[in-house]
Amino acid sequence: MQDMEPRPNQPTEFVPVAVAPVTPEVVLRQPPQEPQTAYAIRPAEGSALRAPSPPTMAGRVIWYISGALSILLGFRFILALLGANAGNGFARFIHAATAIFVSPFLSLFGETSTYGTSHFEVSTLVALVVYALVAWGLVKLVNITRPQAR
Repeated sequence: MQDMEPRPNQPTEFVPVAVAPVTPEVVLRQPPQEPQTAYAIRPAEGSALRAPSPPTMAGRVIWYISGALSILLGFRFILALLGANAGNGFARFIHAATAIFVSPFLSLFGETSTYGTSHFEVSTLVALVVYALVAWGLVKLVNITRPQAR
């Protein structure tokens, strides 16, 4: 361990690591590294960063809620297709959380909301499509007052 410290009679110039073999002495003789500078992206001269308009923010909120509902309905469909155990807490939560959204479509195809047996829930797929179309329509309605970019 005594050899790791540079000796006074050794040269102290910088030896590139790519040329010299990497030994503790070479690493110790390297000059200190300058800290890396982080660069911020600035807007171009004369332009300014603006906050999104209220219709844009409303559209984003609508899509977020629609996406969360679609994920829950997708879980419900997959769990019903695979015949998830009705006693499982996660399956019960998904079934209870989505029951209010699927119930308008259950009688459309004469289905009953059963859990624990494997079945293809067409009503859940219809609910997914209908709620996605409703979200799309709401976003279009919110953005109707916004001028279009040309």
